[in-house]
Amino acid sequence: MVDLESEVPPLPPRYRFRDLLLGDQGWQHDDRVQVEFYMNENTFKERLKLFFIKNQRSSLRIRLFNFSLKLLSCLLYIIRVLLENPSQGNEWSHIFWVNRSLPLWGLQVSVALISLFETILLGYLSYKGNIWEQILRIPFILEIINAVPFIISIFWPSLRNLFVPVFLNCWLAKHALENMINDLHRAIQRTQSAMFNQVLILISTLLCLIFTCICGIQHLERIGKKLNLFDSLYFCIVTFSTVGFGDVTPETWSSKLFVVAMICVALVVLPIQFEQLAYLWMERQKSGGNYSRHRAQTEKHVVLCVSSLKIDLLMDFLNEFYAHPRLQDYYVVILCPTEMDVQVRRVLQIPMWSQRVIYLQGSALKDQDLLRAKMDDAEACFILSSRCEVDRTSSDHQTILRAWAVKDFAPNCPLYVQILKPENKFHIKFADHVVCEEEFKYAMLALNCICPATSTLITLLVHTSRGQEGQQSPEQWQKMYGRCSGNEVYHIVLEESTFFAEYEGKSFTYASFHAHKKFGVCLIGVRREDNKNILLNPGPRYIMNATDICFYINITKEENSAFKNQDQQRKSNVSRSFYHGPSRLPVHSIIASMGTVAIDLQDTSCRSASGPTLTLPVEGSKEVRRPSIAPVLEVADTSSIQTCDLLSDQSEDENTPDEEISSNLEYAKGYPPYSPYIGSSPTFCHLLQEKVPFCCLRLDKSCQHNYYEDAKAYGFKNKLIIVAAETAGNGLYNFIVPLRAYYRPKKELNPIVLLLDNPPDMHFLDAICWFPMVYYMVGSIDNLDDLLRCGVTFAANMVVVDKESTMSAEEDYMADAKTIVNVQTLFRLFSSLSIITELTHPANMRFMQFRAKDCYSLALSKLEKKERERGSNLAFMFRLPFAAGRVFSISMLDTLLYQSFVKDYMISITRLLLGLDTIPGSGFLCSMKITEDDLWIRTYARLYQKLCSSTGDVPIGIYRTESQKLTTSESREIASQSQISISVEEWEDTKDSREPGHHRGNHRNSTSSDQSDHPLLRRKSMQWARRLSRKGPKHSGKTAEKITQQRLNLYRRSERQELAELVKNRMKHLGLSTVGYDEMNDHQSTLSYILINPSPDTRLELNDVVYLIRPDPLSYLPNSETSRKNSICNATGQDAREETQL
Repeated sequence: MVDLESEVPPLPPRYRFRDLLLGDQGWQHDDRVQVEFYMNENTFKERLKLFFIKNQRSSLRIRLFNFSLKLLSCLLYIIRVLLENPSQGNEWSHIFWVNRSLPLWGLQVSVALISLFETILLGYLSYKGNIWEQILRIPFILEIINAVPFIISIFWPSLRNLFVPVFLNCWLAKHALENMINDLHRAIQRTQSAMFNQVLILISTLLCLIFTCICGIQHLERIGKKLNLFDSLYFCIVTFSTVGFGDVTPETWSSKLFVVAMICVALVVLPIQFEQLAYLWMERQKSGGNYSRHRAQTEKHVVLCVSSLKIDLLMDFLNEFYAHPRLQDYYVVILCPTEMDVQVRRVLQIPMWSQRVIYLQGSALKDQDLLRAKMDDAEACFILSSRCEVDRTSSDHQTILRAWAVKDFAPNCPLYVQILKPENKFHIKFADHVVCEEEFKYAMLALNCICPATSTLITLLVHTSRGQEGQQSPEQWQKMYGRCSGNEVYHIVLEESTFFAEYEGKSFTYASFHAHKKFGVCLIGVRREDNKNILLNPGPRYIMNATDICFYINITKEENSAFKNQDQQRKSNVSRSFYHGPSRLPVHSIIASMGTVAIDLQDTSCRSASGPTLTLPVEGSKEVRRPSIAPVLEVADTSSIQTCDLLSDQSEDENTPDEEISSNLEYAKGYPPYSPYIGSSPTFCHLLQEKVPFCCLRLDKSCQHNYYEDAKAYGFKNKLIIVAAETAGNGLYNFIVPLRAYYRPKKELNPIVLLLDNPPDMHFLDAICWFPMVYYMVGSIDNLDDLLRCGVTFAANMVVVDKESTMSAEEDYMADAKTIVNVQTLFRLFSSLSIITELTHPANMRFMQFRAKDCYSLALSKLEKKERERGSNLAFMFRLPFAAGRVFSISMLDTLLYQSFVKDYMISITRLLLGLDTIPGSGFLCSMKITEDDLWIRTYARLYQKLCSSTGDVPIGIYRTESQKLTTSESREIASQSQISISVEEWEDTKDSREPGHHRGNHRNSTSSDQSDHPLLRRKSMQWARRLSRKGPKHSGKTAEKITQQRLNLYRRSERQELAELVKNRMKHLGLSTVGYDEMNDHQSTLSYILINPSPDTRLELNDVVYLIRPDPLSYLPNSETSRKNSICNATGQDAREETQL
């Protein structure tokens, strides 16, 4: 190392002026040569050009000085006119000679010398080889006219009073002003507004025309009326405004000719200026102009970046964003690269939106456009993907680039990003909030299969509503459904809360139950002050702290609530007798008015022993008493908690046969070893001991490991869940994970069949081969044979995912046409099948399970229109398919991203509910069904207490199914239809027993409804006609009507039977068994809806499905089986000893 350093020659001395003076010539012996660059810029001309032209700041100063000189020359001209005494006579000499004082002449000569020198210098510096181009320029000619006579008068004194049209310097001042504005914007590094420049040019042109006309008329009338400047101004204004009073007119032919010339110039110049101004105005309307810097610094605004703005997307964003009271003063700046369409323009012209929404046409990838939107001063930036693109991956790439551009330009601006594909999510991990569409979509569709209508539940929770929808409806279910839809998730610190402050130091389940009992609010989760993770229902062992942040479901947040004690309410309403006795009002009557809610608090004092208890009346002579409900303990007691050891599965295997136990042993619990994309949260799942070969994943193809070729041959114990999708995208992985989560009992796992239009790739098969009972099949829902092979006849749920290739159409709402028609075909062929459909546009929900002559559907359509007229954001909520959770649109979850601007926890809570994220100690969403054995609980409040005291579950809502209330005519029609169907079926059964081989004809693929193919039905209809005709002429009108209705019903039943016959023939043709195909099981006469956080006095009904947030089973596990059995026995004994009054 030392040798190398000694070989390196020393550096030569620096080239300093001091070295030259001292005579240090050592550097001259160095062989290196000093090279100087840009020597062409060191010439005298280049230096002058740099100072006068190239340098923005010095050039701006020069032009400002030139502008001031021109204004000074015009001012000197006015002073000369005012000081001059009008001479008598009409001689032409007054036109060419004026009276000019010596000081005034000296000033004008000085200004002329400086102006001429500057003009010649700038002409020399801008000379490019053509001297005539410089000389014939109009500014140069005007400069010569105004300056040369004054310079000549220096050497020729007799010319000092020669008239010089100095007022023409106003045009030179206009030219200098334009150049000065350009240099000003260059100097401060800002892009000037073309509209501002054009308006400035127009105003300056108009002023120059008027000033020139005033000075010209005044001077030419020196030999006429001797007009002063004010009279000339008056004449010009009257003339240019086309009023023309005629009281002041020019007299000399020269002044008249000058007026004609000025009018001609005005008619040529001003229209051109106005045309350019109008063009720029129209272009500005298209591009949107700029968002004011002053407004950005004094007002708050958010920026919405989209690829293309549709009216539905805009209205969803605006309605949800401005639904929050504290966002009313915010501005919304829309940055979109496309031109605003007609519908969006019409909406933004409404005064409610025109004052708060600003549309800018531009790209988020350009700093100039981000500067126009004042992105660095924005409170937030929402970046939305275009889901209607044919290539959704390309749409994600555009979103990623927009997010990167905004982060680079404004690092401190919070980002709210919507992404489509889960594999692209890790590129935008820096964003504050991210919603991945396919993640949420598939997880929500999966939970719909085990917790009915989860999609509707989540949609209602993330929409802002006051709960006033449906309150004008005569239907009771619509009133309850609409009122409960106003429940949302809110948060508050425990010590600052009236709802929860008294539960400090008590268990979570105790606080949740008593807060619901007393205030009607549902506490669902907490977060420690020093922890970022939200815990949903952490269980009875969690002790509430004063600094905990509580998350609860209620109509409105606590800050907008007023409280009244029940005693005060009773004293003020003594005359209302229905407040007393068993028929009193619910304990939490909620009155929503102007954003403030008054909650009647329940009287918590002890009641007499004669009050209602959980003990049921004695039945017969048996002295049997139903078990009562144990109280919810303030601090968790291990012996009172019925835990379930899901890791050992002993509770599941105690009563199962030996062969089922052996099959269950093949499963293990663990984390999937392979994830199809980066960024997915690891979930503890049911897995196989060894991964299945790829050939065994194919449902309809036999291989060397099994010989099954259809779903029926596998002999599954549980019903199937079929997913019909176009491709096996990585998001489909999120459909499987919630259905195979560790907290799902093994014996309740449903087989999953993926019906794909295109074969899946290898990396997707590698991700799903570890999950039990997951298969795929290449086929389409358009093909009946594919549906039958994949087991649609004994499937529990059929999930139809919207195809990416059909999401874009020439007419926007036609993108769902193919999906809707295919689902309608499934609905007609398999009426008992539960079909869950995803649509692109929520407005197309009205076509799901469409029945044109259904009076009830028509009534719901009218109700939807009325709710939309009232300004509801959830007008579609009363559609039966949406209320029942059978249809879903991912665009309804856009509000989740918008709400996270106010509620930054909503995305985390939704991911926990859907099972996308798993946090140790956090609960999960599940459901339980109310059976006849559970009806003794009677009310929702008692169920709440039963769950909190036994298992620690927290209920959050009810999914209720009831029959439709039909009119008298409809009920008679259905009754007659049922009678006909029963009679026909009985006659068919006897006929089939006599002629067993009569209907064994080939049916092929025909779907004809001609009754000639069914002589049995034709003969039976004729027999009915003869039988009805023999009843005599009594009530002939009613009889004819009844005959017509019965024939119509018989035709309907025959059409249903034809469809069933078609399905059975295809099953026989494919070699499939028809056992289990129930073609007559129809659920069209029922309706289902959701009650989120119902009142405590809500009555439980048979077959109600209760949504539960169950605590994490891994958070507390019993030490041994003995302790678990003892705890169950102790809880049962405690239930038998105690009675709890509500």
